[in-house]
Amino acid sequence: MKFAPGGWRYAILPLLAAPFALVYSVAASLLALVVGAFVLLFFRDPERTPPLSGVVSPADGKVSVLREEGEQVRLGVFMNVWNVHVIRAPFAGDVTAVDHSPGAHRPAFSKDSDRNEKVHVRFATDGHANEGWGASEGSEKNENGNGDETETETDTNSPEVTLIAGAFARRIFPYVDAGDQLERGERLGHIAFGSRVDVLFPPDVDRDDIAVSLGERVTAGETIVLESGTGDELEIEGLGE
Repeated sequence: MKFAPGGWRYAILPLLAAPFALVYSVAASLLALVVGAFVLLFFRDPERTPPLSGVVSPADGKVSVLREEGEQVRLGVFMNVWNVHVIRAPFAGDVTAVDHSPGAHRPAFSKDSDRNEKVHVRFATDGHANEGWGASEGSEKNENGNGDETETETDTNSPEVTLIAGAFARRIFPYVDAGDQLERGERLGHIAFGSRVDVLFPPDVDRDDIAVSLGERVTAGETIVLESGTGDELEIEGLGE
């Protein structure tokens, strides 16, 4: 079985301690083995097969947030300790920024988690990866060295995936950097020990377009949360036809 990066670092101590714990008791040794096995189970990273079309869930877990924020819709998935915690790209796209926001470590299922530590992974809203989401209204045109005009993305309404730390999740591990190109369902990062992942859709998407509801269980990289072709002329490379 494949494990997320860093998984063995957390599991190695209790696994190595298990034989030495026999000096004290069999129960202590078994407890160390169980703890080590649980840590590895937490960091498991199974393969996933995205469907032929649609925007997919970024995480395993339960839909805990579904709300409108201005002109955009936010979908949040809460992951408990039993879920796989490897995060996947919900759609194909070019990563434009990976920003860390310090914050608290409230339980990821609570309303207070909106103020928790986060990592925002922002995607381009135009180009080959997100055709149909269109160029942003706030984009600016500059001249490059050849005298040609190039478009600079300044839109705050671009789609993004936000990795949110929980009460026990003190570390967020993004796998991507600005400039990377991701395919739908590709690994994007992981969060250690309990957390939440949000997708903020562009203004083209309405709440009624979302294909899942609050409380529904979803699987990262496989459960469709937005059908292909929904939204205002929404077309995304990777959705398929």
